Amino acid sequence: MAFRPSRLFRPALAIEQTPHLLFLGRWLLICAAVGVLVGSASAFFLLSLDWITDWREAHRWVIWLLPVGGLVIGASYHYLGENVVRGNNLLLDEIHNPRTVIPLRMAPLVLFGTLATHLFGGSAGREGTAVQMGGTLADQLTRRLGLRPRDRKLLLIAGISAGFASVFGTPLAGAIFGLEVFLIGAIRYDAIVPSFLAATSADLVTRAWGVGHTHYPQLHVPPITLTGLLLTVGVGILFGLTARSFATLTHRITQGFKRIAYPPLRPVVGGVLVALAVAALGTTKYIGLGVPTIVAAFQAPLPPQDFLIKLVLTALTLGCGFKGGEVTPLFFIGSALGSALALVLPLPVALLAAMGFVGVFAGAANTPLACTLMGMELFGSQAGIYVGLACVASYLFSGHTGIYSAQVIGHAKHLRYGREQGKQLGNIPTHRQASAADSVRKPGP
Repeated sequence: MAFRPSRLFRPALAIEQTPHLLFLGRWLLICAAVGVLVGSASAFFLLSLDWITDWREAHRWVIWLLPVGGLVIGASYHYLGENVVRGNNLLLDEIHNPRTVIPLRMAPLVLFGTLATHLFGGSAGREGTAVQMGGTLADQLTRRLGLRPRDRKLLLIAGISAGFASVFGTPLAGAIFGLEVFLIGAIRYDAIVPSFLAATSADLVTRAWGVGHTHYPQLHVPPITLTGLLLTVGVGILFGLTARSFATLTHRITQGFKRIAYPPLRPVVGGVLVALAVAALGTTKYIGLGVPTIVAAFQAPLPPQDFLIKLVLTALTLGCGFKGGEVTPLFFIGSALGSALALVLPLPVALLAAMGFVGVFAGAANTPLACTLMGMELFGSQAGIYVGLACVASYLFSGHTGIYSAQVIGHAKHLRYGREQGKQLGNIPTHRQASAADSVRKPGP
């Protein structure tokens, strides 16, 4: 039978595909706008952060002004941004239950707060800032375009993806992060087109501004063996427990500082503690982003205490009210821990550092798929099996904890905790408390 191309383009088929074509065209235009806004904002943020970091390292006396910086940050949020102080969790809440457009003031407030935190020597990251700017700037299009609540959810997800992708230079990981971060154990596939379009366009715009990203080594991984896979799962479990410890400590410090009735004083007290700790340590390697130490982790084993010091300083900085993200510090914590494990495990130091880099983040953010893709984008696809297993094991063993309290459990990580399904992480008691409550409720023998 002769091939007839016209059979592929029957009117019925064309009519069937028309809605998809219109959907794609509409979101191409919307996400192009999101990409320009968010990519440009991320470019400005990254350039500013580099300048501030260099200035701080050249004038280390400024670290003693960290309490003053904390007062300014705390006061700015207390008097100008009480309705946006929840940051990333506010964005996640708006995805779950849309109420009102994110106030535009969130973007400049988090930008100022993060730059001030890094200027005066706090231990923080940049992902939170980029995500909050991305979600806020994208959401400003809601009213201008007359979007319905259903479409607004997609727009917020696209903004989150754009912010993450542009600040790290990882469009695939950024796209999946936006789809994965707000609902544990599930992904919203109706947002996959906007998420990928926004992440890709924002990354392109950031690069077009001439802003570069940290380059990590392309890994030369050993042949896959049963021993290697078992070790990978084992270190993944350790990364998950580390992620759980970081999230738990940060939340407990946050609750502890809430005992100070006047919110602007919280980062003042925390700033004093961080500044004294930096002085006692005699080094600035644990403050700011810590990128030089992250890079060094791939070259030779780091001292075992490095990851623990960074974990405590970051939890204290963010828990007392300074601004910034958790992700780059988590990269530091994970890569330093993985690097230190090379002292006792028969795996290459660079591979262990790479697994820790994404593994701890996967457990803390409950985003194993995004972190696996990030590992492949940064370190090469040949590392996929190793980083993927480490991320999955970490995700499982971090339990129902995380750095984002507004995450909703779409599917419980284990049947034992099925009763927690549908709840936000912030509304779940610790498993120790839950077990104690169960023992009270259950009748005795």
